[in-house]
Amino acid sequence: MSENIKELAAEFAKAKSDVQALGDEIKGRMEKGEQNFNALKEQADEALVKMNDIFPRLQELEQKQAREGGEPEGRKSLGALIAAADGVKEIAESTVSGKSCGIHVKATISSLTTDTDGAAGVLVTPDRQGGILAMPERRLTIRDLLAKGTTGSNTITYVRETGFNNNAKAKGEGEAFEYSDLKFTEVETSVKNIGHLLKASKNILADAAQLESFINHRMVYGLKEVEDRQLLNGDGSGQNLKGILPQATAFADPANMAKYTIIDQLRLAALQAALAEYPASGFVLNPVDWAKIELQKDETGRLIIGNPQDGATPRLWRLPVVETVALAGGTFLAGAFTLGAQVFDREEVGVEIATTNQDDFEKNLVTIKCYERLALAVYRPEAFIKGTLAAKTA
Repeated sequence: MSENIKELAAEFAKAKSDVQALGDEIKGRMEKGEQNFNALKEQADEALVKMNDIFPRLQELEQKQAREGGEPEGRKSLGALIAAADGVKEIAESTVSGKSCGIHVKATISSLTTDTDGAAGVLVTPDRQGGILAMPERRLTIRDLLAKGTTGSNTITYVRETGFNNNAKAKGEGEAFEYSDLKFTEVETSVKNIGHLLKASKNILADAAQLESFINHRMVYGLKEVEDRQLLNGDGSGQNLKGILPQATAFADPANMAKYTIIDQLRLAALQAALAEYPASGFVLNPVDWAKIELQKDETGRLIIGNPQDGATPRLWRLPVVETVALAGGTFLAGAFTLGAQVFDREEVGVEIATTNQDDFEKNLVTIKCYERLALAVYRPEAFIKGTLAAKTA
């Protein structure tokens, strides 16, 4: 199973690289004022379809491996790394307050099970919970859609094109060409901190299995849940990220159709992104709205899309559909997620355990802190289309 995942992951990485390379080339030609590159756009569409076809198959294999159990030899989850960290046993056995230890891992933790160190996507099973009935956890998805990056600074600055007045014209011999205008603006986004604290009995440190379950399925999940909402909805005020939705472009039917259904509307939103030279790579919908779409029937009572017996990844107009309750019901988001935005990790997910004061020492408690520092850059607002799901009638 792991070999198949590695092969498919390599195919996905290549397909993603091809899409990014073609997108960069299209962008470069646009900046030079070139107009006729339909063949290149067709190549980009084909590469995008290939990438979107590979992703659900890779996801299915990873989830199947998770269901069958076991981690690849040599790989450790975040909780296992904490349990094995130097200093943890010392804290557990010590009678002296004030001791602490910390560990940092790569920020690849998501709802998907991967073969990387620190993976935390496997659901808690009864024997690992030790009698604790965990609250339901929703699937986290937004980070998985975006391009990944790292930074060594507390600020990300980039230049965004805001206007292009193209005055290129055919001229006769001896006639002067006209000037075109390009407008740019510098965009700055700062690194934000997300984290939380929790008190726990010192005895939990002596139980590595309980510690692993505790770290993986509560502290890290709580942090990633907030991160998910921030990446999508953050308003940029105070210490909030400025998420994708506040920067996305409002839906405007580019085809000026007399009427359309909500399924048609999503196709028109993808068209709007494509006309901005950023072909859409997926849709984000509230689970209730996706259920309504799947249940739509034609005049004979047959389902328009989907099949109750089909367990394949949700797709619409050849693109994957991501369901998340982080998006308000009755709304949608479509866009070129990997090309239009990027998440930067300044400090990747970290967990620290310490006895911090005399009161903790007397009560045999420790403080556990889970945190990260990250920034979000939305390079091209036109790459994302948002709107209210509403059919248009004649």
